[in-house]
Amino acid sequence: MARRCAVTRLLCGITLASALVASGCERAPSTDVARRDVSSPTIARSDVPTGIRFLADDTGQVGDFARVSSPRPFRFPEDHASHPEYRTEWWYFTGNLTNESGDHFGFELTFFRFALTPTAPDADSGSAWSTNQVYMAHLAVTDTRRRQFVAEERLARAALGLAGARSDPLAIWVESWRLEGDDDGAAKFSLDARGERIAVSLDVESLKPAVLHGDRGVDAKGPEPGNASYYYSLTRLAARGSITVAGRTEAVEGLAWMDREWSTSALSPDVEGWDWFAIQLSDGRDLMLYRLRRHDGSTSPFSGGSLVEADGTRRSIGPGDFALTPLEHWRSTRSGVRYPIAWRATLPRLGIELEMRPVLDEQELVLSVRYWEGAVRVSGRANGEPVTGHGYVELAGYR
Repeated sequence: MARRCAVTRLLCGITLASALVASGCERAPSTDVARRDVSSPTIARSDVPTGIRFLADDTGQVGDFARVSSPRPFRFPEDHASHPEYRTEWWYFTGNLTNESGDHFGFELTFFRFALTPTAPDADSGSAWSTNQVYMAHLAVTDTRRRQFVAEERLARAALGLAGARSDPLAIWVESWRLEGDDDGAAKFSLDARGERIAVSLDVESLKPAVLHGDRGVDAKGPEPGNASYYYSLTRLAARGSITVAGRTEAVEGLAWMDREWSTSALSPDVEGWDWFAIQLSDGRDLMLYRLRRHDGSTSPFSGGSLVEADGTRRSIGPGDFALTPLEHWRSTRSGVRYPIAWRATLPRLGIELEMRPVLDEQELVLSVRYWEGAVRVSGRANGEPVTGHGYVELAGYR
């Protein structure tokens, strides 16, 4: 969804993007856990929790950016590419992989695009740095057996080839971190990102067609006009390649998940964050759920999800169709934030009850924005039969 908030992810995103354009050209310092590689300007750190909130008037409009208001035809591979007329967009990959010995690895690789203005600057502006687009990328790897979690980041403006997107052939990049793709009847992508301590190089191919969430791909986040995103997923991708952690490179294979959203929207004023779940079950089905959390702890009626059957058909999940119960909490020694990292999901109408527990408690990304996103193991019952699985959980907006 949400990642996701389905839309609007990361609360200081626009602040970051504005800082990119306004500040001078220098690199941010590295840390042993996360390196913020700023290709041009310095980014100001913020302690604000994630969840991009745009300044909007009381009609929900944001300047002259395009808004999501009604369903539209989705075309692939064209819609895998950028939609720069909208204010924010992301390409989100997560996955659970194993090596030849059965050791487990989780990964997240996400590319974010932020538009600063509705239109691009004039081509004759006289500056090669002139652009209205800023890109950010996050890379995280979980090495379960060695109990290691490493996250890194890149930020760059879409100028001088430092970052950008093209559609033919598909490519999204932030410096050397790249997503490339083609389509010959099935979605195929290559992912390549190499940081200081971690790297991911994977080929992924979708085993199911794209799933449109919400109302034919329009996923509302609140009652405000235009407060919605275009949102689709590739919920089951066969993945093969390599992962590097702390100098060790492992050949791996497994399953990945891709989330795609773009919008010019905001979370409603009474929403402080979200809990997002992407689960691949042993019976061939895939489950996406998200809960938008209000400030008083209640669940927004604009929460929801999708159950994707083994044959790729979708069943819509409304806010009254599921319940999420935290089972375990973990407090970060880095941020001091307490996260609910283990959950029970109950979907009575669908005959599903699952428990989701992290492969490692410490899977918090403390980068230019902060959130917990990690690999989880799944067990439970579906229609009275035992079921297992793997997935990813994202927890945003916790203080």
